[in-house]
Amino acid sequence: MQVSARNTLKANVKNIVGGAVNTEVTLEIVPGIEVTAIITKSSVEQLQLVEGKEAYVLIKSSDVMVAVD
Repeated sequence: MQVSARNTLKANVKNIVGGAVNTEVTLEIVPGIEVTAIITKSSVEQLQLVEGKEAYVLIKSSDVMVAVD
């Protein structure tokens, strides 16, 4: 897989909340900065995600929205 370094962030899995089909995974990039993603239950199993494990956040540029208060 080819990715851009500017779209990749190293993180630690902070929390995993499983559902019937999808799972909510929260990753902590640095203390106080978190990213939450919804992925399939099978993806969690294939990636062997567990709390405390190091992982990478990959952000597709077309999926980013910026807003102000």
